[in-house]
Amino acid sequence: MESWEFGRTVHRWRDRMVPGSVGVPVGRRRRATGLRREELAGLAGISTDYLTRLEQGRATAPSVQVVEALARALRLADAERDLLYRLAGHTAPGPEVVPTRVTASVQRLLDRLANTPVVVYDATWTLVLANAPYDALMGETTSWRGLERNAVWRNLLGPGTRVVHTAQEQADHEARLVADLRLTASRYPADPALRRLIGELRDTSPRFAELWEADAPPPLPEPSKRKVIDHPAVGRITLDCDTLVVAMDDLRITVYTAEPGTEDAERLALAVVLGTQTLVE
Repeated sequence: MESWEFGRTVHRWRDRMVPGSVGVPVGRRRRATGLRREELAGLAGISTDYLTRLEQGRATAPSVQVVEALARALRLADAERDLLYRLAGHTAPGPEVVPTRVTASVQRLLDRLANTPVVVYDATWTLVLANAPYDALMGETTSWRGLERNAVWRNLLGPGTRVVHTAQEQADHEARLVADLRLTASRYPADPALRRLIGELRDTSPRFAELWEADAPPPLPEPSKRKVIDHPAVGRITLDCDTLVVAMDDLRITVYTAEPGTEDAERLALAVVLGTQTLVE
């Protein structure tokens, strides 16, 4: 692997980035013309130390997930993204693999929702990216690694979320997630990462194994529903939760909003302000 060239290329592309174009505030005293290392690391969800070692050629064999995260954070065109994969010693994912690519058009959509809690999942319900308002509302996601980023695992085995569910609502939610994952498996039967995910879930979660093998039809999907979020600083907030499916890219974009002028809207705004201040600090 051309680790040195990979690092030099990332550094060069980092230097050409316009901070404001990726939501990074630009102060009067800023000297850096592009993104600082810590800013790119934050956008990609990796540590600044690891990015430093990558750029200096001291870290080798970045994973496919790291390469994709850097390509997304750097807003690379398809040809540049493919080059970054090659420099890392990987082949760019083909149509047989669950896509995690956030295209330029989808990114522009997300940019216009910069003040609204938004999270993007791939077809396996693995987190691709979450914006700062989402982290402020639901808890910081930047430290999540591996299975922690998968919503099926988080609901069946992990710490769950701040969403308040009755026992029946939680059961229905789990059944919908597993049913959707089964459909994803039928579309991408050759994806080795998807097979590993399903294997790990079956081995560690009796509930998942039961749902995976169940003959009964799953509950009907609910593309739009009200959710109650138990926020540690502002209390419970009732929000509209809409999941939009990007058909060609097979992504799920979940957006949380409140009716303007309501108490829930005020609580949501306060939660976002408090959370983003904490994240900045």
